[in-house]
Amino acid sequence: MITQRFEFTGAEGQRLTGQLDLPDGDPRTYALFAHCFTCTRKSRAAVRISRALALKGIGVLRFDFTGLGDSEGDLSDSGFSGNVRDLIAASAHMAAKGMTPTLMLGHSLGGAAALAATAQLPDIVAVATLAAPFDVAHLTKLFGDKLDEITERGEAKVNLGGTPFTIRRSFIEDLRSHEAGQTIAQLKRPLLVLHSPLDQIVGIENASSIFLAARHPKSFVSLDHADHLLTQASDTDFAADVIAAWASRYLPVMPEQAKVTGEDAVVVTETGAGKFQVEVKAGGARLLADEPVDVGGLGSGPGPYQLLSAALGACTSMTLRMYADQKKWPLKRVGVTVNHHKRSEEPRDIFTRDIVVEGDLDAAQQDRLIEIANKCPVHRTLERGSVVETRKGATSTSAEPAEQHFKDMEKTCDEHG
Repeated sequence: MITQRFEFTGAEGQRLTGQLDLPDGDPRTYALFAHCFTCTRKSRAAVRISRALALKGIGVLRFDFTGLGDSEGDLSDSGFSGNVRDLIAASAHMAAKGMTPTLMLGHSLGGAAALAATAQLPDIVAVATLAAPFDVAHLTKLFGDKLDEITERGEAKVNLGGTPFTIRRSFIEDLRSHEAGQTIAQLKRPLLVLHSPLDQIVGIENASSIFLAARHPKSFVSLDHADHLLTQASDTDFAADVIAAWASRYLPVMPEQAKVTGEDAVVVTETGAGKFQVEVKAGGARLLADEPVDVGGLGSGPGPYQLLSAALGACTSMTLRMYADQKKWPLKRVGVTVNHHKRSEEPRDIFTRDIVVEGDLDAAQQDRLIEIANKCPVHRTLERGSVVETRKGATSTSAEPAEQHFKDMEKTCDEHG
């Protein structure tokens, strides 16, 4: 994944600052992410969801609205209408650079802005909201007893999330001037609504109102125990997975990823998320690997030894399948559970493998399959040990390792009848 700074000019001539999170290959499409009220492009939800989508092939622009973060301007002068104009300006500047966004995402008030902006952006083919309010005037509840002062005096200092903001009467009037129901009903774009039933800032009834106002196709996904700001990595990761899977129905087909040198090489690259998270690319597939939370990781994927155990389990299953097919035995399914541990009295690592074979097999056939499991290529590699060659900046040129792996399995089947 690559992150680039992206600056552009807003509708009022102010300089707006953002970041593009890009996949390392050609993006499938581009998306715009609208952050929550008084947040910035660096909010946890914005960063985690944008990066997670980038790992799934979608380039995402997250930027600071006018008067927030590193962007110029005054938040109170801009208001909700200004957020909408900022999104439209961002879309235009992305299009000018050949990155026209087709997916719109918005969190909290940014979700409401995303809906309003989408109505004016014909290139957007799908929109998703997270913890978004139906009536943006709902935001005035955050001002508490300062609301009367703003109305009577024209402005007041309001503390929001520990940061003081000057809120003017025009800001309140702008919020109250927007009618979301009609805008949502006329979107004519697929809509995904994600919301937590435990949201204490924007209640779940807002999700119901948005969903009921929208035309089909529309979808609702509960974020279960998530808080309003989606502070838990598990919640943002889940949201990103759901958005990517849902949007794939409406987005362009993923272009073929550029092949790495050495067609069957496994490429591991840090993602920049958390302390240990890496992306693993192998055979056209991608997955995350990580360490558990209790040792400083995000817990977003299997650890190194779990991947090694998975290799042993996968090879075992494939070897038994190949042997049973060769013998024309009625093997229905193989299940392999692998555990890895160390014993103080044993200098080598211990892998414990439990194998379940299903099908109309007699006892002799079952026992024979268990014996064959000990002949799988990865098992043999672990038992005899290997040599690891490390080179600076070099890529493996060994010929067709995957093909050789299956030749090893075929050899096992031939050797043992």
